[in-house]
Amino acid sequence: MMGTLAARTRAGQARHGKARSAMRILAEGTAQYLEVDPDGYRAWVRDHKQRALVPKLMSAADAVSRFVADGDYFVFDCNYFQRGPSTLIREVIRQQKKDLWLCGKFSYVDVGLLVGAGCVSKIDCGFFWPGATIDKAVADGRVRVFEYSNVVMTLRLQAGAMGLPFLPVRSFGGTDGFEHSGAKLVEDPFTGKPITLVPALNPDVAIIHVQQADRYGNSRVFGTGIAHEESALASRKVIISAEEIIETDEIRRDPGRTSIPYYAVDAVVHAPFGAWPGNCGGYYGSDTMGVIETFSSIARDAVGDYVAKYVTPFATDAEMLEKLVGQERLDRLRAAETISEGYRA
Repeated sequence: MMGTLAARTRAGQARHGKARSAMRILAEGTAQYLEVDPDGYRAWVRDHKQRALVPKLMSAADAVSRFVADGDYFVFDCNYFQRGPSTLIREVIRQQKKDLWLCGKFSYVDVGLLVGAGCVSKIDCGFFWPGATIDKAVADGRVRVFEYSNVVMTLRLQAGAMGLPFLPVRSFGGTDGFEHSGAKLVEDPFTGKPITLVPALNPDVAIIHVQQADRYGNSRVFGTGIAHEESALASRKVIISAEEIIETDEIRRDPGRTSIPYYAVDAVVHAPFGAWPGNCGGYYGSDTMGVIETFSSIARDAVGDYVAKYVTPFATDAEMLEKLVGQERLDRLRAAETISEGYRA
């Protein structure tokens, strides 16, 4: 068997060695993409991310003011209806951040809200619910959309988290979306067959809602997730909002439950019901009335009315939840979440 393996190895080297010493580009998309600079990202992390245990608790207003800048590449995990960072998204809108480039993966209405509020100029599209708000913004030239897929956007984040310039994927090549992306189709130097490469993604800022975090940023996600770890480890700045702030002794008691380590995190926001009107697994169910109203605002190109009702009149999201939603309704949402196994330490 060893002799056969050696023969196959020599044959492979002879067949592929010199002829495929360089990777040949067969086709490439035409879209703009965020600059790929894994070494620059590593240097940024080295110079800006503390390894000391420094308390990072602050308000949503302070976190967004300090760590979300106009023109940032902006990623959020999950979506407005499922453990999404809804409190933080509303704070971004409240502060009227501009010219954001969004990572729109596995999403629904979050992209539409940010577009309708005038915060966005570019979108990398995995999937999001369009509606009249986005259709009009694209038609008017206020927003540009570059096409990928949910899987491809997630793999781009994974490449960024791994410190790689790209990852190969066995999909996407040959699609219409490929033409409007930053991907490349190349000749695999090992097999000579076509393979698609997608550029790594290192966002400027990630916002992520979790079930539990300590004051240093150690965070726990229970249940369904998309790419919270990849988003946190690939991004220069990371804001965590959490349903509960727990003691660090609890993190140390069971470190295997930590999903995002403290040294990746820049700010921690205590945000009970921070995923409203969506659900947060093990904590509360989704608010059907709130979900329908959000969909409707984007379908009718009426995000301005939604913002005028739920965002701008209030200094904080907690004030909005108290005055517009009310404790009785929030208590009903908690009672509606009947599955708790696996959602608590």
